[in-house]
Amino acid sequence: MLEGLTASTTASLQLHAVRPDGLAGFLAGLQDSAGAFVRATGFAAKAGEWALLPGPDGLAGAVVGLGTETSAWSYGGLPHALPAGSAWRLAPGAGDAGLAALGWALGAYRPRLHKAGGRAPALLHPPAGTAAAVMTAEAICAARDLINAPAADLGPAELAAAAVALAARHGGTCEVIAGAALEQDFPAVAAVGRGSPRAPRVAVLRWTGAADGPLVALCGKGVCFDTGGLDLKPPSSMLRMKKDMGGAAAVLAVAEMVMRSALPVRLLVLVGAVENAISGDAMRPLDVLRTRKGLKVEVGNTDAEGRLVLCDLLTYAVEQGPAALVDCATLTGAARVALGPDLPALFCNNDAMATRLLSAADAAQDPMWRLPLHDGYESWLDSPFAELSNVSQKPMAGAITAALFLRRFVPPDVPWAHLDMYAWNDANRPGRPEGGEAQCARALHAMIANMTQGFHPATSA
Repeated sequence: MLEGLTASTTASLQLHAVRPDGLAGFLAGLQDSAGAFVRATGFAAKAGEWALLPGPDGLAGAVVGLGTETSAWSYGGLPHALPAGSAWRLAPGAGDAGLAALGWALGAYRPRLHKAGGRAPALLHPPAGTAAAVMTAEAICAARDLINAPAADLGPAELAAAAVALAARHGGTCEVIAGAALEQDFPAVAAVGRGSPRAPRVAVLRWTGAADGPLVALCGKGVCFDTGGLDLKPPSSMLRMKKDMGGAAAVLAVAEMVMRSALPVRLLVLVGAVENAISGDAMRPLDVLRTRKGLKVEVGNTDAEGRLVLCDLLTYAVEQGPAALVDCATLTGAARVALGPDLPALFCNNDAMATRLLSAADAAQDPMWRLPLHDGYESWLDSPFAELSNVSQKPMAGAITAALFLRRFVPPDVPWAHLDMYAWNDANRPGRPEGGEAQCARALHAMIANMTQGFHPATSA
């Protein structure tokens, strides 16, 4: 079971949850001394605010505020705020049980690969009916573990192996393509990884929840470390580049949720696992690369390698005839400048699909924001020496031009979404500890679940 959760209810304390408009009634129901104590603390039932409840034998329970909206994050700070190692159960009517279990489990997460010990989190007994929330938390935490792993521990081979292990656990298959086959079938991926002694790979995961279900294809950028290549990043920009495989981690989290939910779809997950390193064999600025689609791409900047990985994955996915195609990537700093770290940028060639995805994101409290595929910037990718460049030479609209580059590899009749994400929490917040984050995973899972209820997007530009 995940850290912070327990199957035992022995000696557990009650956790109450109240909104501001229900606070007076809640306090009135407490013993006079307990109610007076909570009033004295200034507790106002703001979201995430909490107070301990005294009893005749010491600690009798606790109350958490929900504010005016119901959010998993109201519960996310409790594992490390309530007494270490204490055990809790939700009081009847204490808010949404699924959100409580999700927020608690995500808030209890701590990276464990190279750091043991520390303060033990408070434990929650997941209420009945919260198995889906716990499953979601397990998938998100597994993705966090991948992103948080140092690049020395997680290279292309290890990332591909994670996809293989995931498929094996849930009745899927996973082929790993490397060597000469990769050079032939995924030439742009091979070019990006050529400079590293850790050879690139593409993992192709397949799973069938229903033989006649729609085919959903997910592509993840899995750059296990990005030096920038010969267009070397400065140290400050390279510091967190172990997270440049965050898109791959996110699609693997989605895959786990889809498979464990037994959704009636056919799932195709592609992970381009590479390291963008420097050596005498690394790709050079103004090299012209062959892609799986046949388009020739001039390398305007070796640090724009993620789109080169994705273009081959997208081409392969399109060949399979998907009903929906999504790629996830930590692709551009420009998206962060525009939207900050918490709002992944959504680009989509299909209005019906975009509407469904944004609605799912809102319902799952896993936000994103749509930006335009502006045709007027298409010519910015022109090259005098190849069919297109991997970057624009203009210092503007970098997230849009990156998305326009990817659009060259997706026919307009294939519903496609591109998610440009940060995949990292810069500081500790309730439910979102500092470190790797599987942004968009819960939203994508919700959208795929909606597809099984009759979602057939019509093509729109």
